[in-house]
Amino acid sequence: MALISNLIHTRFGDFRVAPGDTQLDGRQWKTEILSGLTVALALVPEAVAFAFVAGVNPLVGLYAAFMVGLITAIMGGRPGMISGATGALAVVMVALVAQHGVEYLFATVVLMGLLQIFAGAMQWGKFMRLVPHPVMLGFVNGLAIVIFLAQMSQFKVPGTRVDTGHGVSSGVWLSGQPLMIMLALVAATMAIIWVTPRLTRAIPAPLAGIGIVAAVVIAFGLDVPRVGDLASIKGGFPEFHIPMVPLNWDTLEIILPYAVILAAIGLIESLLTLNLVGDMTGQRGGASQECIAQGVANTVTGFFGGMGGCAMIGQSMINVKSGGRTRVAGITAALFLLAFILVGSSLIEQIPLAALVGVMFMVVIGTFAWNSLMILRKVPLMDAFVIVLVTVVTVMEDLAVAVVVGVIVSALAYAWNNARRIHAQIENAPDGSKIYKVQGPLFFGSTDGFMEMFDVETDPLSVTVDFAGSRVVDQSALQAIETLAGKYEELGKRIQLRHLSRDCHALLSKAGHLVIDSDDDPDYAVAANYGVRTGILGGH
Repeated sequence: MALISNLIHTRFGDFRVAPGDTQLDGRQWKTEILSGLTVALALVPEAVAFAFVAGVNPLVGLYAAFMVGLITAIMGGRPGMISGATGALAVVMVALVAQHGVEYLFATVVLMGLLQIFAGAMQWGKFMRLVPHPVMLGFVNGLAIVIFLAQMSQFKVPGTRVDTGHGVSSGVWLSGQPLMIMLALVAATMAIIWVTPRLTRAIPAPLAGIGIVAAVVIAFGLDVPRVGDLASIKGGFPEFHIPMVPLNWDTLEIILPYAVILAAIGLIESLLTLNLVGDMTGQRGGASQECIAQGVANTVTGFFGGMGGCAMIGQSMINVKSGGRTRVAGITAALFLLAFILVGSSLIEQIPLAALVGVMFMVVIGTFAWNSLMILRKVPLMDAFVIVLVTVVTVMEDLAVAVVVGVIVSALAYAWNNARRIHAQIENAPDGSKIYKVQGPLFFGSTDGFMEMFDVETDPLSVTVDFAGSRVVDQSALQAIETLAGKYEELGKRIQLRHLSRDCHALLSKAGHLVIDSDDDPDYAVAANYGVRTGILGGH
């Protein structure tokens, strides 16, 4: 009982507006519930559209949005985040469904969840700290553009397909009066969302925009695309269902590659969204907890006929900006979505798509880091390049690929900049010896520059290399020191090494006898480990 009590306190004790605030009062409960309703309305067309992208029944997407949203709202690492079926995962699933069928998709989602649980248990979420700020800016900008482009499909006549000669297009574009009405309703929704907070805080602005525009469309009987034109959302409770696939090695070979890719994409998008929401709400931590929550959600979803999912930045922004700060909003959104499926489908299907597009356009405006355009000329050229690169790759390829590319480019740029810092101050001692005072880090990227600093052939018979202003970082650095010492000893010259850490003393297998031990030696570890102590100088 104590364990259950602690779990309840851990999961539900943070139903608060912000860290340190008092428990939710009546007004705050209202804000959280209305925010959840707004999110649920925005989830419907997204879930249906992503189900179409993956090539599965719309209910498979809706069930995923409900179950993933509910479980992550209860267990997740950041109250206020919204999860559900996403396009980033759907585009990977489509090939699997087309080749092997939906049952293999369910099995893949289960395995994907288990991999995410393992990642959370290993606390791999902490590696998101390695994502540089320019990559985050590029991620936010790219995702804003992706959200914008995703809304373009709503400006096509629902249910139409066109053979262009190069494949089948997703539909015929609206034109003439229908297009004008659609644009007018989108603009009206955006205007209502912009004006509402200046008039009242009693209702979330996106909900006001959806409600007013839907009322106008229904009252005047305007002939515009509605949610029901996408697909029927009517259904029952999701049922427990063990994926009907052979339990053998062949099945694992099919689903494992997809599961690994889906797990990675889901975690990257979720953890980046977690950081973004944390910046907006002033919360920190929870990365490993979010990994486990996403894993549990996807594992359960796979057994209940859902397509899996991850955090949704668009819906998370709607929730946060509507006032949702606790788990109440996320749980409410999931329960409202289930209610829409069970009993409210006829009403929800009447909502005009223009109202939901208007909401998402406001999300795009609020998500895009407009200040990044102003700072492109002020930040270092490499940072500006990374921002643009990640933005473009996010739009053209995939979020996970964009983040990995951005991190790699940033890491290489950092290594290059540090490699250029290596230099030496040269002094000639009164006794005729020469002292090299090394400045800057010595690692794999700077070893060539380190070796070029020394004039071995013309140096005097006695040379001292002082590392007080340097730091030996890795095995490549140790090998460079060994090589340098070998060159001097081959010419019969005496070389001494000063101010190396005790760790360096132990790891220098052949040049260790050249180290001058002193009380002012630095104390730091070297990221290297010679399993077999071999070197260039022969035995010692």
